[in-house]
Amino acid sequence: MGRAVDIPEDKLNALSELLKTAGGCVTTDGGFATQLERHGADINDPLWSASCLITIPELVRKVHREYLEAGAGVISTASYQATIQGFQSRGLSTNEAEDLLQRSVRIAQEERDRVWKESQNREHARTARAGSNLRALVAASIGSYGAYLADGSEYSGDYGPSMTVDKLKDFHRRRLVVLADAGPDLLAIETIPCKLETQALVELLHEEDLRIPAWISFNSKDGVNVVSGDSFSDCVALVDKCPEVAAVGINCTPPRFILDLIHAARKVTNKPIVVYPNSGEHYDPVIKQWVESTGITDTDFVSYVHEWRKAGAQLIGGCCRTTPNTIGAIYKALHEHPHVHVTN
Repeated sequence: MGRAVDIPEDKLNALSELLKTAGGCVTTDGGFATQLERHGADINDPLWSASCLITIPELVRKVHREYLEAGAGVISTASYQATIQGFQSRGLSTNEAEDLLQRSVRIAQEERDRVWKESQNREHARTARAGSNLRALVAASIGSYGAYLADGSEYSGDYGPSMTVDKLKDFHRRRLVVLADAGPDLLAIETIPCKLETQALVELLHEEDLRIPAWISFNSKDGVNVVSGDSFSDCVALVDKCPEVAAVGINCTPPRFILDLIHAARKVTNKPIVVYPNSGEHYDPVIKQWVESTGITDTDFVSYVHEWRKAGAQLIGGCCRTTPNTIGAIYKALHEHPHVHVTN
């Protein structure tokens, strides 16, 4: 499988063009695994939601549609926990594993195009949802090394004393190339828990010259640091120096911490800020379940949206335990009050 060449120039500007067309702020999608489970999928598997690429790809397609119809302007592929190594552990060949990675992008692209065509073919413009003239972007989801381990270490950043930047680059390299070759609009590098992995990814993006803009998002459990204890501001400053990164942000973090993190990010970067928090619940890596039901309702979640937008967030969605209902409520809130002053 060779490297893609002649990537259209508009790919490089896809995110900035979407934000411009949308008036400065776009809704992203929500918890993919959460919605798969709501439809009855059993994803208690080291591959997590990516297992459905093997077993029930049509459900993956359905969930993409649900988020698009809820108003998502960016949808992420079902590849967060998909890795070549993980697929090989299931007995698949390297070629089969790489095809599944690229299939995750194709499924999202096909459903995006189908929904877009339907919106354009509506006989009367008034029957279309406000803002539906935006053609959504497809972001290839790339989880951290900890996500591959499936031991909850993406929520701690503890990879052990022997982990190095070079080892992390070796882990991520081929998956990044394969996903980029599938031609997504973006690379969504998510739930990065430590500065070491941030350094590895920044170097890798520069080395590979993938010509697909990326965002890198971090998770935090205190509103100051990433989950490893490394400074969130230091991690963002590292990403800010990487021209291949088009946006930076926060995901899978309780909503109550997001505003402070936006303010911290804005002090060290002028890149667009993406935020997609979880519901506020806590993931237990031992029982592999979300527990301590401190989660907030969709209405409560949306009450934060205008503060985040005013502070500088330009892409807003949800992560674990959020649903199309959450995204629909965010979309509605942003479109009911679209003219919000943004602090730079």
